[in-house]
Amino acid sequence: MAIARPAGSLHAGDEIHIRKIGLHDLMTALAQGWDDFLDKRGDLVFVGLIYPAAVMLAGIYAYQESVLPLVFPIVAGAVLLGPAVASGFYELARRRELGLDARWRHFLDVFHGPAALSVISLAAVVAMLFVVWLIAAWYIYATTFGAAHPDAARNVGTFFETVLSTSEGWRMIVIGNLVGFGFAVVVLAMSFISFPMMVDDRVDWGTAMRTSVRVAMKSPGTTAIWGVMVVAMLVLGALPALIGLAVVLPVLGYATWHLYTRAVVR
Repeated sequence: MAIARPAGSLHAGDEIHIRKIGLHDLMTALAQGWDDFLDKRGDLVFVGLIYPAAVMLAGIYAYQESVLPLVFPIVAGAVLLGPAVASGFYELARRRELGLDARWRHFLDVFHGPAALSVISLAAVVAMLFVVWLIAAWYIYATTFGAAHPDAARNVGTFFETVLSTSEGWRMIVIGNLVGFGFAVVVLAMSFISFPMMVDDRVDWGTAMRTSVRVAMKSPGTTAIWGVMVVAMLVLGALPALIGLAVVLPVLGYATWHLYTRAVVR
């Protein structure tokens, strides 16, 4: 188990040392995340349902408001918000590591503790990127598919059939996925280490974000593999009507904490 320093012990002028991480670190972090989940599963299964429920409601709202083309971007883009949403799990992992009370009632402590301003500030940045992604997705739809097939989005079956059977639809899919991949790379690099770091050391969000990017640049292959693993686990968890995310999200949250402790010298 990693040894934590007292909260608030890192100052802006301190040099933050990072380590190169590899596949073994990813597997170890996931194993530790699973152990944490098994220890807290009774308290936190319902917490893991909140995030997918919110995503589902957003998708249903988009469908009902006749903005069907945004359903997939909303669901896919919700992954960008994952590291921020998981901040409560980082706090519980930190408390468990220190031998403190780590019951679910402490899940929101991070949002009214010393790290609150930094966490909320970076979460706001990520949320803005999410909004920009939705704007970009709508623009891609309008310019590649919507103009050629304006009535297709009125019906779910017609929409998907037209998308998959026309050149405009495939152009939208290719361009949209490439642009979405770019957003995902940026958000992954700036957030997968920064949020647990702010929860742990109470650094400002700029310092935490720069450190996260440094870790990603020091271990680009491992970071990419981590991103693929996260997406794969989220997809698998979402298949049974999003219910599996009640397990996947806490495990990933705890695993991200342990990955941070392996990537940053504390």
